[in-house]
Amino acid sequence: MQQDLRKSVVSYKPKKDEPYMSDEQLAYFRKILEDLRIGLGQDIDRAVHMMQEEATVFADPNDRASQESDMTLELRNRDRERKLIKKIDETLAKIDAGEYGYCENCGVEIGLKRLEARPTASLCIDCKTLEEIREKQLAK
Repeated sequence: MQQDLRKSVVSYKPKKDEPYMSDEQLAYFRKILEDLRIGLGQDIDRAVHMMQEEATVFADPNDRASQESDMTLELRNRDRERKLIKKIDETLAKIDAGEYGYCENCGVEIGLKRLEARPTASLCIDCKTLEEIREKQLAK
């Protein structure tokens, strides 16, 4: 879903001397986030209807196990989408509060290209890299 959205959105080209996170930029990112949220909601609704329609009791244990495995995977995907919707809502609240586009850690500009790639990003690339390094070290 997210990949499809990115292909349909034209990259933002700031005007000369346009300030970072201008009203136009905020409107651009709000539209991306709202469209993404709507698309995820539709995906969840479709998946729920599909799972309800496919809920069949199979006599064969292998068929039943395969169906349960498919349902588990589908539920895991829907849970990830539900978490992303929550993150989108939090990001929209940041736009409303005038805090969008700045790193939560160090306060620097996250950057338009990074936000286009991941509109819910809350860390600049340097802080995110450090966070991932720390996570790797703790995982060992």
